[in-house]
Amino acid sequence: MRIARFTTGDDPMYGIVQEKDGRDMVYGITGDPLYTEIRPTGTIVPLEDVRLLAPVIPRSKVVCVGRNYAAHAAELGNEVPDQALFFLKPNTAVVGPGDPVVMPGYSEEVSLEAELAVVIKRMAKDLAPEQVADHVLGYTCANDLTARDAQREESQWFRAKAFDTSCPIGPWIETDLDVAGLSISSSVDGETAQEGSTADMIRSVADLVAEISAVVTLLPGDLVLTGTPAGVRTVPAGATVDITIEGIGTLSNPIVRR
Repeated sequence: MRIARFTTGDDPMYGIVQEKDGRDMVYGITGDPLYTEIRPTGTIVPLEDVRLLAPVIPRSKVVCVGRNYAAHAAELGNEVPDQALFFLKPNTAVVGPGDPVVMPGYSEEVSLEAELAVVIKRMAKDLAPEQVADHVLGYTCANDLTARDAQREESQWFRAKAFDTSCPIGPWIETDLDVAGLSISSSVDGETAQEGSTADMIRSVADLVAEISAVVTLLPGDLVLTGTPAGVRTVPAGATVDITIEGIGTLSNPIVRR
């Protein structure tokens, strides 16, 4: 099931994206899939007639994982850490499909990072890996944009990773997905940058979420970003970045400087 958050010009609402007669349609639902039982509203709108929004706005946090693909660690001259490398993005970093990514004024080198994002559906603390699936609503595409020059200058990654609009997600949440071996890619203005597979992750989704839950309590709507494959590159202002994950879809965002 594909759960989208969208607007037709009025207040945001949730819907289910389904194909009907060869055309993608959005079927409106009541409530919030994280907290309440969902019911159809009777609203049915062609997908092309809605504006898709970030499918979830974390009420708490985005937990990210660094160097979870060996080839990506190597391309930046880093070793794969024995201990998983975690960092946070604030919820103000989250934007949706089509929203502009605003390059921070202190950076001249912003890089894309295509990532599989995990959407948490219920409070999770001290989970075993086999318990993780029951705490996951689904998965979406994410772009962990990074001010690479700021990252090199500082041991803490706050300026590099946490700037506003640095975490586009979407286009929707896919709830029925085996994430063990999905193709994941990125492109800039149609030119391929990354081509990888979630099969190359050093730590699996279940292992990552379990390990994170030993550190912090994960809350409904929290996101876990699972790392990026090799091929990261800088993106110029004026470009459009596409993140595509098999079984989910494509997330597109323009890059701007103000």
